[in-house]
Amino acid sequence: MKAGIFQFLLTCTLLLFMGGCSKNDDPEVEKVYRFSETITVDGQTRTYTLNLPPDYYESNGFSLVIAMHGGGGDAAQFESTSRLTEKADAAGFIVVYPEGVKSDGVLGARTWNAGKCCDYARDNNINDVKFIDELIDELLAKYKINPKKVYATGHSNGGMLSYRLACEMSGKIAAIATSGCSMVVTQPCNPDRPVPVLHMHSVLDARVPYTGGKGITGIYYPPIDSVMNVWSKINTCKTTAQVVNDDYKFTRWTDCTNGVTIQYYLTQDGGHAWPGGLPGSANGDTPSSVISANDLLWDFFKQYQLP
Repeated sequence: MKAGIFQFLLTCTLLLFMGGCSKNDDPEVEKVYRFSETITVDGQTRTYTLNLPPDYYESNGFSLVIAMHGGGGDAAQFESTSRLTEKADAAGFIVVYPEGVKSDGVLGARTWNAGKCCDYARDNNINDVKFIDELIDELLAKYKINPKKVYATGHSNGGMLSYRLACEMSGKIAAIATSGCSMVVTQPCNPDRPVPVLHMHSVLDARVPYTGGKGITGIYYPPIDSVMNVWSKINTCKTTAQVVNDDYKFTRWTDCTNGVTIQYYLTQDGGHAWPGGLPGSANGDTPSSVISANDLLWDFFKQYQLP
């Protein structure tokens, strides 16, 4: 027994001189920052990708941004083209990229049920509100997230679902930011509390025209001005301020209940794409270069939290 102990001490002494021993013999907990996970909702396996910021293991009370891809996209595509993870790592918030259900067609396109749009998810009445609701609960239980600082954002069909979440889940979503979409809910929008809204659009967007009407996909979309006016009434905003400059039109509704605001950026450049990001596909529109969706949404989100 004594010989064994002596041998152990001799070995550790040699390793110490070689740099192989430390004062703390307990191994460090592996710090993992990327997760690709699943959750079962209504018998369906739903998927998502989660990214933790570099300081996650040293801090607490993180904000969570739920980032939803457009129709036909997925988590990897939206993360890559939006470049939102780069912003999340720099600003120190958690971002999750949930995925819509796949269609049963040849392309297996993923969509969200935002009401009147889109495709497979709408036609099969997929309960995406329930999915996001349960996803939030799952992430709050597993990660160091401040439940008062959960936000939703998305492009196109993902932005449409963000509006639906604001209408139906205002108790869990502190604010939303949308791009290249409209609000297409089929039921009256009656949130339990005023919800801050940021909307970004291009006058060149042919898929979801900012003036309303049918885009190239044949779906009718309400005009964005009408959507903003609906939210100004929901939030009982008293002041409408408009600033016009050479690059874009900025409209802001203020003096709303509980200090929330509504912001609407309309650019002359770009198209149906995430402003400041990359084209959504090989044949996708060129994004606006005069605004950065990531900068705008984070500056907006960090002003608000749930009561």
